Amino acid sequence: MKNLTIAGRLTKDAETRDAGERRVTGFSVAVDNWDGKTKGTLFFDASMWGDRGEKVAQHLTKGTPVTVSGDLGTREHNGKTYLTIRVADVTLQGGKRAASDADEGFSGPAGRAAPAHHEIDDSIPF
Repeated sequence: MKNLTIAGRLTKDAETRDAGERRVTGFSVAVDNWDGKTKGTLFFDASMWGDRGEKVAQHLTKGTPVTVSGDLGTREHNGKTYLTIRVADVTLQGGKRAASDADEGFSGPAGRAAPAHHEIDDSIPF
């Protein structure tokens, strides 16, 4: 298994479709690529299978910053090679959107509830 974690932005809204007996949610993630001299962008075609993908699809809209983990792969189409990731975990990142998702009872992958946003008391107790 080639496990990969990427952080980027969605290039379009997620789409859920039938793939035989199961449903698959597909989306694309653009990741900045900087080699010290030139800046570019890598695009990953992501697929999330089953109910988990269907449930999270409504939150995966164009421009949303996400972190995605899963199995790295490639596919060929018309002589081009595309990077793919079979999603094991997806996390919505920062901003007001993530806070509103938590308020709506958004449950992330594997049924884990989104973390609550609490004030942290930095005072030393002694």
